[in-house]
Amino acid sequence: MEEYLPLIMQLVTGAVGGNVAGKLLKNLSLGTVGNTIAGLAGGGIGGTLLGMLGLGAGAATGADMTGAAEAAGGMDMSSILGSIAGGGVGGGVIMAIVGVIKNAMSK
Repeated sequence: MEEYLPLIMQLVTGAVGGNVAGKLLKNLSLGTVGNTIAGLAGGGIGGTLLGMLGLGAGAATGADMTGAAEAAGGMDMSSILGSIAGGGVGGGVIMAIVGVIKNAMSK
């Protein structure tokens, strides 16, 4: 279960990030459900990308975690913050991109 915790945090913060971005960028908002779905996808993508760069908790499987992080119970503060930041930013960015595409297609 512990290996899925970064993914869960990324998805939750991605959904929050998508909804926050939807509130801030009203012209790009997809509605609550659309913002949440785009945020979930963006959270997973953003967190994974940060993990591949070595800035987050690693891939969703936790395979990229260092030995020190595993010895400390699997997650340290930097990996937690990386998951939260990657998920939130990724969720907001993907929601905005999907909103731009939706607006362009509707014209």
